[in-house]
Amino acid sequence: MSAAVLSADTSHQELDRLAELAEDVIRRARAAGASAAEVAASLDSGLNVNVRLGEVETVEHTRDRGFGLTVYFGQRKGTASTADLDPASVQATIEQACAIARYTEPDPAAGLADPSRMATQFPDLDLWHPWDIDTAEAIELGRRMEDAGRAHAGITNSDGAAVQAGRTLSVYANSHGFVGRERNTRHALSLSLIAGEGDGMQRDYWYDSVRAPGDFMSPQALGDKAAERTLARLGSRSLSTRQCPVLFVPELARGLIGHLVSAASGGALYRRASFLVDHAGKRVMPEWMNIVERPFLRRGMGSGAFDAEGVATADSALIEHGVLARYILGSYSARKLGLESTGNAGGIHNLVVEPGSDDFAALLRRMDTGLVVTEVMGQGVNTLTGDYSRGAAGFWVEHGRIAYPVEEITIAANLREMYAGIVAVGNDVDRRAQIITGSILIERMTVAGQ
Repeated sequence: MSAAVLSADTSHQELDRLAELAEDVIRRARAAGASAAEVAASLDSGLNVNVRLGEVETVEHTRDRGFGLTVYFGQRKGTASTADLDPASVQATIEQACAIARYTEPDPAAGLADPSRMATQFPDLDLWHPWDIDTAEAIELGRRMEDAGRAHAGITNSDGAAVQAGRTLSVYANSHGFVGRERNTRHALSLSLIAGEGDGMQRDYWYDSVRAPGDFMSPQALGDKAAERTLARLGSRSLSTRQCPVLFVPELARGLIGHLVSAASGGALYRRASFLVDHAGKRVMPEWMNIVERPFLRRGMGSGAFDAEGVATADSALIEHGVLARYILGSYSARKLGLESTGNAGGIHNLVVEPGSDDFAALLRRMDTGLVVTEVMGQGVNTLTGDYSRGAAGFWVEHGRIAYPVEEITIAANLREMYAGIVAVGNDVDRRAQIITGSILIERMTVAGQ
């Protein structure tokens, strides 16, 4: 694919074609007997390049289509999809969705979102920044990152550098007459390095993810960061079993908040498979803590004017002075719970954990002696009970300073106690994902090693 092809911005025309197709399909589904219908259509395209030890490992150009139709015959629902947008495939998709709906059991919670909740304002959130990079330029960028990392003494090998440029065009339309268009770009750089030899070998990485390529950290800085992280792990040891404070760095603190999101989400709640069932309005975190959803952040990784059902998004507190202010609901889960949609069909939109005033060094001093966690492994999180137990690696801290790296340990507690025991949130905020947070210091967890 040439740079000229990559740079030709036909996004508005492509969105118009998707929207016209969506509206036509909805009309045809209604003509086939559906009482309501909705369409989600998307076009993803991109370039992915992987370089290792200066040599090209993979080059991939992607251009993927998705087209999904959901029809309702009263409260009977049918869904079908296709990646082929030729007329015969689209017609077959309509017929399949209608056939499925005719033979399913009625579901009292099924149906489109409330028409009064459809978005009417579509601000420019600055999400569209196509990256006009060709294959040769991407390969060279990967080599520059890798060369920067491998130049550090002690780095002995590389797991490779990756360069990704991507764009997504999407349309959601329904028989309320709503048609929502979105276009966004997301680009990424990453590098994974190896230090040491034999049993003492260590691996680590760094990455950057942005909407606009001009926002990337430099290749040199990314290579330096990946090397520094990898070299810092040399000489790792285990720990004896103990209880101590635990500090999660921002990219892992995001996961802690992600478990809260999962537990507060409608599917887990109406199945009564969450430790937060019946907790709306109750304190689950310290009184000073606030977490707010902010869908309209410019260049935000989760920004959007409407959710996956066309419902308008809005700034809204999830945790307010430590209290769980609401759940995270789309229309279906809201009906199952006898509540209203929170505009979260399809997920959250920029969940911002209010930071404190401490930087990372100040958090270490506040912790004094304890564990910094920089990596977790395994799936040991039970949303029903809140039990948390995962393999981990990081650094042992003594008197507010990092003493040595640690590995082959397990950290364990219950999420209820962990959330209630949050001591501080750092101002070292990571904005590379939909959950935006600094480091999180937990008062006490069990650390098990040798």
